[in-house]
Amino acid sequence: MTPQGAAAQVPQRTSTSLVVLFGTYLALLAWIVLWKLDVPWIGGVQRVIKIVPFAATSGNGASAPLEVAMNLVIFIPFGVYLGLLAPRWSWWKVGASAAGASLALEITQYVLAIGSTDVTDVVVNTAGGLAGLGLLALARRHSAVTTSTMTRICSIGTVGAVLASAIFVAAPLHMTPPDGGHLQRSATVSL
Repeated sequence: MTPQGAAAQVPQRTSTSLVVLFGTYLALLAWIVLWKLDVPWIGGVQRVIKIVPFAATSGNGASAPLEVAMNLVIFIPFGVYLGLLAPRWSWWKVGASAAGASLALEITQYVLAIGSTDVTDVVVNTAGGLAGLGLLALARRHSAVTTSTMTRICSIGTVGAVLASAIFVAAPLHMTPPDGGHLQRSATVSL
């Protein structure tokens, strides 16, 4: 059996755990992109659409380099998961899926008025998904890296991201924008 044939055959147990892990990752991704690990809220932010990628618009600057890098990094697992769940998909199908998911998140930000809708994010998120697929392809070139090994790696990564998010949320200190942010956490407890 060829390595591609072996990669295309995903055992049912591995497939089910991958679907659960991918669902967990997608939920965490939505929370990160939409609410930046804050309490979910709706409205209160001016609706902004930035159509020209990587450029400043009137009233809005270009995306910060750290933000661009983070958008790339958070979509890398998207490409890895899709590469594992749909091993026969071509790179453009995975890229189109990453672009579609990113566009859906950007439209949701606009509809709920919870952030700016930026084409830069769609471009960079798509690149992140393709980078994840590329990393998976590189890993598969080594005969010791199997689908179950990649599932374990994804499991560790996803659980680690969930734990890191929980620690961030539970931490007493939080960064807020210079204008004070849209939502302040209360330090008082009422009984």
